[in-house]
Amino acid sequence: MKRFAIGAALQAVNVAAAEVGGPRLLVIAGPCVIESAAMALEIASHLKGACAARDLPFVFKASYRKANRSSGRAFAGLPVGEALAALARVRREVQVPVLTDVHEVDEVAAAAEVADVLQIPAFLSRQTALLEAAARTGRAVNVKKGQFLAPEDMAYAAEKLTAAGCERVLLTERGTTFGYHDLVVDMRALVAMRELGWPVVYDATHVLQKPGGPETGGDRRFAFPLMRAAVACGVDGLFFETHPDPAHAKSDAGTQLPLAQTEAFLDEARRVRDAVSERAHA
Repeated sequence: MKRFAIGAALQAVNVAAAEVGGPRLLVIAGPCVIESAAMALEIASHLKGACAARDLPFVFKASYRKANRSSGRAFAGLPVGEALAALARVRREVQVPVLTDVHEVDEVAAAAEVADVLQIPAFLSRQTALLEAAARTGRAVNVKKGQFLAPEDMAYAAEKLTAAGCERVLLTERGTTFGYHDLVVDMRALVAMRELGWPVVYDATHVLQKPGGPETGGDRRFAFPLMRAAVACGVDGLFFETHPDPAHAKSDAGTQLPLAQTEAFLDEARRVRDAVSERAHA
């Protein structure tokens, strides 16, 4: 399993590196989309403290623009400049690495200015030009596995990135399409993707989605039990979205975890991780 660190210096501020692929479970978390700079700073500060108290490396996640909403009337984000500035403030003021997603080649350079990790959305995981543009920035790249792909097929996405110069690759499982209005999690995919040699992340909230209709729904009741199963399978990181008031979130209201529950979520993840580790060394 490849190991690397995520982190950089921005405006003379040292951003703590987050270890990936090591013995500690990486946490990638934050709101689905930037709704305001104040909320982003609040969530990032809360999560940084929660992860530090549990000795878990942390990367703040938020989309600055949503290009794949079900309805054209849905909230797609703040003006781009304002949203990117909010991410830059999180990185500078909270001093944590930042991840954000990109949807088009023309977006990559601006996003790379404020983010330590560029994320390729699942629907775009086969887009060669986008993968190559992200790789050339020198940033780490997280690729969400397409809902339509077998886990072994993610080897091709990783090969495109490495061929373009990226040496820090993460692969994320976010569920597989089943019918029209549900996703399923095939836990075998976590094992299969880890065998490709790159760190594997489990997306604990997008797998809860029920796609379709003007708004994507979901059922967060399954967040904890599915997370326990994924951690038991041996993932390297957890990805989840969280919001102070999910019912009023402007995106993914049905699946984001309440911010107040994140400590319990992390504690449960650590308990499972520790139990698996103890059994492996028994």
